[in-house]
Amino acid sequence: MGHPRKALRTTTVGAVSATLIAGSALGLAPTAQAADAVRFVDITGDGGTVLKANVITPAGSDGSRRYPLLVLPTSWGLPQVEYLAQAQKLANSGYVVVSYNVRGFWQSGGEIEVAGPPDTADASKVIDWALANTPADAQHIGMAGVSYGAGISLLAAAHDKRIKAVAALSGWADLIDSIYSGRTQHVQAAALLDGASLVTGRQSAEIRQIFDNLYASNLSKEQEMIDWGKKRSAATYVDQLNENGAAVMMANAWGDTVFSPNQYADFYEKLTGPKRLELRPGDHATAELSGLFGLPNDVWTDTGRWFDRYLKGADNGIDREQPVQLKSRSGGGYEGYPDWKSVGATRKKITLSGTTTIHTNVDSGADGGIVFLSSILDQIAQAPPVASIPLLPRRWAAVWQSEKYPTAQQVRGTAKLHTTVTPTKESGTLVAYLYDVGPLGLGKLVSNAPYTFHGQTPGKPFGVDLELFSTAYDVPAGHRLALVVDTVDPLYIEHNPSGAQLTFSSPANDPSYVSIPLREQ
Repeated sequence: MGHPRKALRTTTVGAVSATLIAGSALGLAPTAQAADAVRFVDITGDGGTVLKANVITPAGSDGSRRYPLLVLPTSWGLPQVEYLAQAQKLANSGYVVVSYNVRGFWQSGGEIEVAGPPDTADASKVIDWALANTPADAQHIGMAGVSYGAGISLLAAAHDKRIKAVAALSGWADLIDSIYSGRTQHVQAAALLDGASLVTGRQSAEIRQIFDNLYASNLSKEQEMIDWGKKRSAATYVDQLNENGAAVMMANAWGDTVFSPNQYADFYEKLTGPKRLELRPGDHATAELSGLFGLPNDVWTDTGRWFDRYLKGADNGIDREQPVQLKSRSGGGYEGYPDWKSVGATRKKITLSGTTTIHTNVDSGADGGIVFLSSILDQIAQAPPVASIPLLPRRWAAVWQSEKYPTAQQVRGTAKLHTTVTPTKESGTLVAYLYDVGPLGLGKLVSNAPYTFHGQTPGKPFGVDLELFSTAYDVPAGHRLALVVDTVDPLYIEHNPSGAQLTFSSPANDPSYVSIPLREQ
């Protein structure tokens, strides 16, 4: 029978590699002579694990001078040629660039550790190798990556003082807040990662158990999973990262269904060194995608500028720009802010009055969409998931609406829900949605977030505070905002026992509301 998964992996790597190489060749044809040819090498990582890598040096480098070093760990499930187009561009501009396939994937050895200590140690081993085998400058070292490579880059910078600058693109700072926010399993995102790693890599027994416990909602293993995730989150080591002083640029998409923008924004606020946060329309890694094929791309352009400033000392002005750069999902150019707190400088509350009871276990028709597909449609065509708000069945969905807005409302930042819930069972899940509702009652999804509770006393009310996923969206004049709450969404695992009900109330001494962050006019 042979090994069908290995055969599939080999076939797939050939197809992906050919596509990326072709794209990089097309994208860089005019300047192909500016950098030396790519060299494919083996690098010994932590514990002797062999890492497959490629190296590009500036043209004519003969050892007589040193160049800044950039190390690029690959994304989850992608081969070592992922960054070839960008690596050539960076080498053209005077960097030694080493890209390597992270352990457990494709031809690299070992098992998938999910940015565990061996992955962090691997990054340092790659730096060691580059300093010994290329004309890399030990005083000017940076790391960058997309998704998995972004997470590893942030973690490595917290553990290796030699790393002076980082560009973390579509990554995570808090792994648990990414796939388990609101104490709710983001099942589509987890299944996507799980499936990709089964095809392109070799899972360790530990990560297999983590996935299984996640799917099974094994509460006896919840703290173990949280501890596992904290060990793999740069937020746990933010003090070390600040002490090391690396200049950190982070970029993400508003609709990232794997790593939400909230956790990046929270982490950004805790950084004390040079920093930059960029947020754009799109889903996971879609904002950077065209750049992987050598095409013009804002994210990669700013990445190059960031390294030029903090590794080469170039006076290119990026450090004088507003450090928080946002692009609205509704179109328009970039907006600059001095910090994340200034993004939603003004807040308006929508009162959630009255008492409403909904039944669980049925999808009302209000959904967060489909992983990748929905946010890509929003990115390309400004077509987010929609729902007819008047037609949502009130048996399974609670609905509140604002008055019509006489002027456009520029929603920026993180909407916050505060309400009181009385359950009929000790466990449950609710999902909150914020919609932009037009004159005909059609609602376009602005944001959403899940919330799960366990151990509550049936019949006893308790308070719920929930942050919806951060966004930038313009509500046209004449429209209104609606908050919808139901209990089932295909994006998430729900924990509602059969026949359960949830009652939402607004006590006089603790009124319910949703707070909407608005750009200061």
